[in-house]
Amino acid sequence: MPFDLTIRDLADILAVTLVVYTILTLIRGTRAVQLAIGLGILFVVYAVSRLLGLRTLNWLLSYVGLVIPIAFLILFQPELRRLLEQLGRGAPIVSGFGVPLGREEAIRLVSDIARAARVLSIRKIGALIVLERSTGLVDVVETGIKVDAQVSVQLLLTIFFPNTPLHDGAVIIRGNRVLAAACLLPLSENPTLSKTLGTRHRAAIGITEETDAVAVVVSEETGVISVARDGELSRGLSEEELKVYLLGLFGAAAAQPSWWPWRRVGTVGGRAERVVGAADRQK
Repeated sequence: MPFDLTIRDLADILAVTLVVYTILTLIRGTRAVQLAIGLGILFVVYAVSRLLGLRTLNWLLSYVGLVIPIAFLILFQPELRRLLEQLGRGAPIVSGFGVPLGREEAIRLVSDIARAARVLSIRKIGALIVLERSTGLVDVVETGIKVDAQVSVQLLLTIFFPNTPLHDGAVIIRGNRVLAAACLLPLSENPTLSKTLGTRHRAAIGITEETDAVAVVVSEETGVISVARDGELSRGLSEEELKVYLLGLFGAAAAQPSWWPWRRVGTVGGRAERVVGAADRQK
């Protein structure tokens, strides 16, 4: 029998489409994307298990499905709150995203960041710069003050100059633009971290534990330049080493020194120091 599509059915399909589109645009650019992908994979596996008659797997996933609605509310609580806030004030939900950098733009970006880090290091001015990669940081950006300006040495030095309104917190960079400053980052709760690490370094490690972002830190006490990635912190970088490392990550063609992939040692005050995050630390 042919399917009779009524106006009510069309309205129903349109409403569902609008809800799905709203959810997708809401979580786009946030860490919730990975969670949504994980839930989607579970749903696909469940459907395949039913199709192939895999009774044990289907039984197991059916019980997992009972807790998914609760897990959804817990995992997506920040996004749901943001949705309700935006709906309440009539703000648009869709946010814009930058385009991938070309080689020349990438070289200019990392050169400015590395040069600014060197100047801040010499002056012993604390700084925390987070470079967004594939995992969006929209939720982090919203904790700070919007800037939306092209990255430059002068801008970064101005932001982190002591006693200015924006010097505390992190700068978030997407592409070649500073999205926001004075942003709050999650602190790492890794029990193996050295007790000597300050808030900036713990925040840099924390954001790279939860996302694929890269964080550049300048110590206010020692002026040491560090870079955090995947929850590990490498310390004692020079301007050139930082530039080479960032160029390698952001797709520019750059010849990396052969020692870099195994680099786990930096020098702080003439002493060799292991990467922070290792279970053992110097006595």
